[in-house]
Amino acid sequence: MESLKNFLGTVAVKLLLKLKESFIAKFGSAPKFYVRAPGRVNLIGEHIDYCGYAVLPMAIEQDILIAVEPVNSDVLQLANTNSLYLDFSASINDIQIDKTKSQWHNYFLCGLKGIQEHFGLNNPTGMNCLLDGTIPPSSGLSSSSALVCCAGLVTLRANGKTLSKVELAEICTKSERYIGTEGGGMDQAISFLAEEGTAKLIEFSPLRATDVRLPSGAVFVIANSCVEMNKAATSHYNTRVMECRLATKLLSKSKGLDWKKMLRLQDVQAKLGVSLEEMLTIVEEVLHPEPYSTEEICKCLGISLEDLRSQILSQNTQDVSTFKLHQRAKHVYSEAARVLEFKKICNEAPANAIQLLGELMNQSYISCREMYECSCPELDQLVDICLQFGAVGSRLTGAGWGGCTVSMVPTDKLNTFLKNVKKAYYQSDVQSEHPLCLLTFSFLSMYLSKELRQRFYKNLSLRKNLVSHF
Repeated sequence: MESLKNFLGTVAVKLLLKLKESFIAKFGSAPKFYVRAPGRVNLIGEHIDYCGYAVLPMAIEQDILIAVEPVNSDVLQLANTNSLYLDFSASINDIQIDKTKSQWHNYFLCGLKGIQEHFGLNNPTGMNCLLDGTIPPSSGLSSSSALVCCAGLVTLRANGKTLSKVELAEICTKSERYIGTEGGGMDQAISFLAEEGTAKLIEFSPLRATDVRLPSGAVFVIANSCVEMNKAATSHYNTRVMECRLATKLLSKSKGLDWKKMLRLQDVQAKLGVSLEEMLTIVEEVLHPEPYSTEEICKCLGISLEDLRSQILSQNTQDVSTFKLHQRAKHVYSEAARVLEFKKICNEAPANAIQLLGELMNQSYISCREMYECSCPELDQLVDICLQFGAVGSRLTGAGWGGCTVSMVPTDKLNTFLKNVKKAYYQSDVQSEHPLCLLTFSFLSMYLSKELRQRFYKNLSLRKNLVSHF
């Protein structure tokens, strides 16, 4: 027990013991193992992973934790410590995922099915599983993907199989699409490939992660707008994916490329062998700012409406009648450039690094709001408040349409910043019924001991709602 405390920390051990007690009360026996997957905050690079471009997230300590007992039957039993989420039971040999219902257990089934299919498991092990989680749901901090990753690990361990972290991330990325969301892989990659003390530049095809050391003298503050957004429950997210896919095809055809094989905006750039700046010029030349109707898209590509719906559009975007291709492509190419510039600044560490990084975050937010239209009034208000009270940069993080903001705040302004944001947003009439959810991530705390970090957080008087990335 003492060695476990040294490895996990006293608080984590207490949570495990509490989960174990709940498991025994639920199933009448003790769990054989535990699996954990962290959430993440994306610092910059929004909505570009599914376009093939690099992103720059870091993992957070908020996580999904599952206690597991393999059993000698074909029954899968899932339970949740949160009574709002109902128990689920099914034959592990007959996994059915209903895309029309955004139920928590479907995300577990995605991860389970991904591992089953990868190994061709004909007689997988039955399991009793009890889930606990500290990632706020629908907050843009990747609670759903963390659950898929956790389920993949659970299934892997219960059936005595092994995979590399990269393989796990790629399988879980594909399997989450069973729920209907056309994600790009950032969330699963950082959940498996994250390391303590560093953010990561996540690149795709092939999947790889590079350390990005953040500068000292500032902190990240994650603030929840208290507007929930489940990207699998609406067509907002997949519509953006389809708009980028359609922009890819129109740009490809205009340049004489084999547009039928082109799926991602990055593919166009790679085939043409031009820079991101040159791609922005091409977007201006080829795509008009006015929305494209389905009829116009079909005419441009020389296909029927039936072909468009069956061969290109996702299931939940079949009835979308107009698509903004110019704006979406412009955001993607400019955001991809901002990610590379963010990493360059971190590597070179100039004296004004914090200011430069903050400016990139602000540019990212403006593009998300105006070009990608994935913000909402509450996020706009929260970003404005954060900038007003000392943040050098602030932006939405995650899919948007709700969820969280991430702000860069000079260390010497942190306490005043937290006090003012709490008063201006969380204690306003609009948010008076919502719990405070203000989480602080310090660049400096990467190098502090656990005891010093706990003292630092205690001094902020936010222990109940505070989660450290490190």
